[in-house]
Amino acid sequence: MKDKPVNTFSISRFISEEAYGGIILILATIAALIWANSAYYGSYQHLWHELKVGFVWGEINMVGSLHHWINDGLMALFFFAIGLEIKREIMGGELSSMKKASMPIAAAVGGMLIPAALYALVMVSYPEYLNGWGIPMATDIAFALGLLALLGKRVNINLKIFLTALAIADDLGAVMVIAIFYTDTINYSELFSAALFIGVLVIANFAGVRRTSFYAIVGFIGVWMAFVFSGVHATIAGVLIALTIPARTKINENEYVDKLSKYLNRFRKEEPNENPLLTKDQAHVISGIEVLNDKAQTPLQKLEHALHPITAFFILPVFALSNAGVHIEGSIVEMLLHPISLGIIAGLVLGKFLGISLLSHITVKFKLVTLPEGITWNQIYGVAFLAGIGFTMSMFISDLAFVDEEFKQIAKVGIMAASLISATVGMIWLSAGAKSPNKN
Repeated sequence: MKDKPVNTFSISRFISEEAYGGIILILATIAALIWANSAYYGSYQHLWHELKVGFVWGEINMVGSLHHWINDGLMALFFFAIGLEIKREIMGGELSSMKKASMPIAAAVGGMLIPAALYALVMVSYPEYLNGWGIPMATDIAFALGLLALLGKRVNINLKIFLTALAIADDLGAVMVIAIFYTDTINYSELFSAALFIGVLVIANFAGVRRTSFYAIVGFIGVWMAFVFSGVHATIAGVLIALTIPARTKINENEYVDKLSKYLNRFRKEEPNENPLLTKDQAHVISGIEVLNDKAQTPLQKLEHALHPITAFFILPVFALSNAGVHIEGSIVEMLLHPISLGIIAGLVLGKFLGISLLSHITVKFKLVTLPEGITWNQIYGVAFLAGIGFTMSMFISDLAFVDEEFKQIAKVGIMAASLISATVGMIWLSAGAKSPNKN
């Protein structure tokens, strides 16, 4: 039998954790907004932006604000997790074949290009704000799946899988946009150093090195630190390191089942102690089973399994707490009517809907794919609106797109307004469709 990795991280668990993580993300966002617009705004600003942490070692200066290290450090770990997801989906998931991947990839492409085009269209008379075109391209999978989960069993699991695959393809697009378009000055010697260390990781993968600690040490000291000083955003390092993580089992399924059966037979034959302790041989058998289980799992899936709760329940809420605290001075209406806000709202609300819907229709029209079983066009439209929740990635890109703090604040107001509109319309649309599904 062909080697096949044991699935340690099911799609249903992935969706469940994203859903609960989305709820925590919403709470963290609300907390940040209240904190930043209360009498304690000074403490918010001091904690995230003025307090410096890090170290200096010779010519290496690794000192920055908490906000900086969250965006360059913790978010690099988040992008590492995204890289693992992308690799898993390409190797054996919803992006593993053209038949499976065509519709979500096409939808993701439409959901990136049309929002960017609409933003640029709004900026025709305001070229000074044009650099924010990448902001409405991203979908926040945690928020979107968190809201989709509120509809419970009224939503077909295939719709959740479609949204997950779409968002993962969308994340890959966002990574490429950040790497290519939101990098100002590049230190090529540092990039060369990073490339050498990535080469070491690739060689280690092919040589059969499976210890995740090796990839963590080389990845952090070699790749991530080189990216920090290269001018290319450090989060890209997270994705590149993830792509080098081994995705093969050490033994195949037949060998695993055969050896496990032998271990279990040995365990059954052993006369038990007259006390609660295991016999010496039973303890050896259990140790052998633990080693066997490790060989039957891929390092990629084990890492993803371990990291996903950390990203969903810690990294993203902390990111929201440090980034969503928009201190509103003056008129909120003026901020919402600013060209930056209007461009983002047009891109996320209208652009995402049009891009995802149109490209999905095109792939089905030309018989490249068929609609997933149990999914209607009305549900695709509802998901297209939910994909307009850009929150995490959009806020992240807004910090890269603009230097002026006022522009960043306006962009974040636009992102939150657009995400709220998209979430409301998407949930109403899907709720109505769940009651009286359209079979067209």
